[in-house]
Amino acid sequence: MSVELPFAPVDSIIRRHADGLRVSADATTELAGRIQFHGAQLAVNAAERANRDGRKTLMAEDFDVHEPPAKNDLTLPIAPVDRIARLEIENRYLVSMDARVALASVLETYADDVAAGAVILARHADRRTITDRDVETYFQLVSPE
Repeated sequence: MSVELPFAPVDSIIRRHADGLRVSADATTELAGRIQFHGAQLAVNAAERANRDGRKTLMAEDFDVHEPPAKNDLTLPIAPVDRIARLEIENRYLVSMDARVALASVLETYADDVAAGAVILARHADRRTITDRDVETYFQLVSPE
């Protein structure tokens, strides 16, 4: 599965937490892949909710967002998020614009949490660069399997 998110917005999300640390390209790539996987899973869950309600359109509420933010307030672009939403759901579902914005908002919050954790881990390791290992370690600590 190719990563749908462009590099720059994900890098921007990490950098807003980096506080002077450098960000490796591998860290950005790792986080982009994690965002995409998480977004696809959220869309599957949203499609199940819509199906239970007898709808063929995903709505913002299906992502537990009752008032989506303005598109301009988000760092993640909507078009790639729309493609992420469609990765694992059947083509018979439509994704409303509010649902796309809601999913982008949820994914941006998710990315912010991961980025903040990766910064802490890089500092703890006494490194000046956030790496993909920091992103991976964050997930091992937050959700060990």
